[in-house]
Amino acid sequence: MPQGRFDMRMGAQLAQMSLTEQRLARAIALHKDRVVLASATQIADLAGTSDATLLRMIRALGYETLAELREDLLADLTGGAAPSSRMQLSIEEAGADPARLLAHVVGIQEDHLAALRAPPLAAAFGAALEVLAAAATTHVFGLGPSGAMAQYLGLQLARVGRPAHALTASGIGLADQMLAMRPGDALVLIAYAPLYREVRAVMDRAEALALPVVLISDSLGPLLEGRIAVTLDVPRGRSEHLALHSATMVMIEALVLGLSARDRDRALDALDDFASLRAAIDSGWTKRGTRRRKTPEIPPQNPPAAEMPPSP
Repeated sequence: MPQGRFDMRMGAQLAQMSLTEQRLARAIALHKDRVVLASATQIADLAGTSDATLLRMIRALGYETLAELREDLLADLTGGAAPSSRMQLSIEEAGADPARLLAHVVGIQEDHLAALRAPPLAAAFGAALEVLAAAATTHVFGLGPSGAMAQYLGLQLARVGRPAHALTASGIGLADQMLAMRPGDALVLIAYAPLYREVRAVMDRAEALALPVVLISDSLGPLLEGRIAVTLDVPRGRSEHLALHSATMVMIEALVLGLSARDRDRALDALDDFASLRAAIDSGWTKRGTRRRKTPEIPPQNPPAAEMPPSP
């Protein structure tokens, strides 16, 4: 596999760096996926060094800021391996035995779901609900597999009475979809590094309309720092391996349920309306009923004893 940007810089400057700086640089090279979202102190802790050592190492490698270093790491993580290489690494790690492969994938998903229980993410989740609850319409952006999830979130929001619009076109076709964005709306961005042109265009449009943005990503946050209202750091997979999306789906469904719980009557009314529309298409749906449907009262078969006519 070809060397990444960070690795090339490190290789060129390593001999001129102090031993502590070398140790930190090597630790960063081994843990790129952790460094892109870590604080300066957390990065320094990877090699038991200090923030000052991190700053010296950054300058020794020719970077002006930590943000520049992160950009190279993100490029290494997202552009360093072709999809076929990622799949090959994932297969090699999982093995060919079906039982082992299944257990391997389940284990990764369990790790991702465990990460969703982190208190900081719970706080961000609450903030995201505040943003989306106040929106007139929620626009959900995503391309490729993320586009399928964007459409799913938009569909589920509409079912519970939350107007939603999916932004899933690539290239100039995205311009038509962005016309629907209005002041007072909100944007959910399901995207990952690098910062490709469609993300830039949607973000520019959101900023022009003063729309708050909720980002669902495990890598794009540092590149959009200062432009995002809430970041939901949802793991998607191991670096250089196949991306897995179950944790993102869990977050999407939690958002739908959370918004429904905030305005229960709105959600239930919308679902009743949805059930009625289905029943108009397929009468079989009427058997499912709606929230307000009551069992008709059955009149008594015999009148009360006091009202019965006397026996002849």
